[in-house]
Amino acid sequence: MNKAQYLALLAALAVFLALYLGFDTKPPAQKVVERSRSLQGEGTSFESLLDAAKTGLDAGQSAGMLALEQRLEQASSDTAKAGALKQLSAWWYAQGNLPVAGGFAEQVAELENADTAWSVAGATFYLALSNSQEANIRQYCGAHAVKAFESAISLNPGRVEHRVNLALVYAENPPPENPMQAVVMLRELEQKYPDNASVYNALGRLAIKTGQWERAVERLEKSWSLDKNNPFTPCLLTKAYQGAGKQDKAAEFAALCNQNK
Repeated sequence: MNKAQYLALLAALAVFLALYLGFDTKPPAQKVVERSRSLQGEGTSFESLLDAAKTGLDAGQSAGMLALEQRLEQASSDTAKAGALKQLSAWWYAQGNLPVAGGFAEQVAELENADTAWSVAGATFYLALSNSQEANIRQYCGAHAVKAFESAISLNPGRVEHRVNLALVYAENPPPENPMQAVVMLRELEQKYPDNASVYNALGRLAIKTGQWERAVERLEKSWSLDKNNPFTPCLLTKAYQGAGKQDKAAEFAALCNQNK
């Protein structure tokens, strides 16, 4: 993958892979790789995930992956190393293996220590979490998504979206000791940032997830009133109005949603 292709991938991830915006983003070819047999009985680590993923590659894929790994080994500076890690992350993302893509993105973030890099890692781990049913992988990806978004918050505490995304990680994978943590976080954000559309998009997502259709409509209409340039809110409103049985309004926002695709 060349630099331009990787930058295009980052552009998609720069909007947090629709974490708080509402798309049901799926990995390429809809094939998150899960090899639970390789992971049973041991704590999941990046190394175990990578080793298991490599066993599923064909000859052509193995050759492409090895070429990228050699580029990483030959990197003589942190900048070159980060570039090679980004290419590996993008390559594994293209294969549909989001946990491994997230692991490489995390290594990039550790080198660059920028909130944008941590948000990319967090978004990738969140997608892996959302698309996986394997308990070990969900535990690994959930923990690393939390770490990534907490790191992004520490570096750029003024960016509300990092906090919204952290809350949505907890919504997808509630802590057993505090299952309402996501709701509490988002309500606090609503009080602190009453004019931030992303907060209401996230609250709308949670309402959709729990089938609270009228509440979802209320929150998403609030988001739309705050920011009519947000291309994703109409898609969420389409779902909310469909669930509420208001098909005319759903069709109205579906048209706006389709315009932005």
